Amino acid sequence: MYTPFSITNKIVLVTGGTSGIGRAIALGCAEAGAKVVAGSTNPDKVAAIKKELAAFGKDHDATPMNVADEASVKAAFEFAVKKYGRVDAVVNSAGVIKRQPSLDMPVEEFRRIVDVNLTGTFIVNQAAGRVMKGQTPDAHGERGSIVNIASLNSYISLTEVLAYASSKSGVLGIIRGLANEWAQYGIRVNGIAPGVFPTDLNRKLIEGTPRGEFLKAHTPAGRFGKAEELVGAAIYLMSPAASYTNGHTIIVDGGFITRGVGV
Repeated sequence: MYTPFSITNKIVLVTGGTSGIGRAIALGCAEAGAKVVAGSTNPDKVAAIKKELAAFGKDHDATPMNVADEASVKAAFEFAVKKYGRVDAVVNSAGVIKRQPSLDMPVEEFRRIVDVNLTGTFIVNQAAGRVMKGQTPDAHGERGSIVNIASLNSYISLTEVLAYASSKSGVLGIIRGLANEWAQYGIRVNGIAPGVFPTDLNRKLIEGTPRGEFLKAHTPAGRFGKAEELVGAAIYLMSPAASYTNGHTIIVDGGFITRGVGV
């Protein structure tokens, strides 16, 4: 059996791991044999994901985690290390979005979105890097793998979500910069850029709206994605099969970004 895609017994911390894309990846990793810690700012969702993860065994947990707060992120990593002894992989999925004309957006709101999506990505990556750098390397010399969730907005413009697009464009810079800087420590940093996936974060913007119909029509697959369809890319990037994949972002979008004229 070909096993390099296996993440069995890897310790995986997932930020934003109690809803949407993060939840799907957390549950998918647990099903694939990893030991998962899901992080969230919502205590009720932390309790709920614990119960969901328990369906895959007792070696999973969840913890409060605010990616925009250094102390909270540090505490979450300390929780994982205390429980499991190390952190093999991190999936950074926490994010916020708001649609608003750029002329009307208060600077404070722009800062709030960037603080979570971009500064929060840096905080989580830095905390992960500090933990992983001191870990014992595996057979490939790897000490850890980080997967950051980018967006189609990292590459193209969608109207009236400028703060989100700016923050997600910055995430690509973090992926490339840290991949270049941390390879010497045996830490790989990659990303996933989802196409149009309805979640609690964006459902009101795209379900039953002219914007949503345009996005669906522009997607060669002819439909929105399902969060579970991102799990495979995440598992690949965390697995030994990706040992020479570093600084890349996999676009999972049903072909959206490839389409110019569809007819």
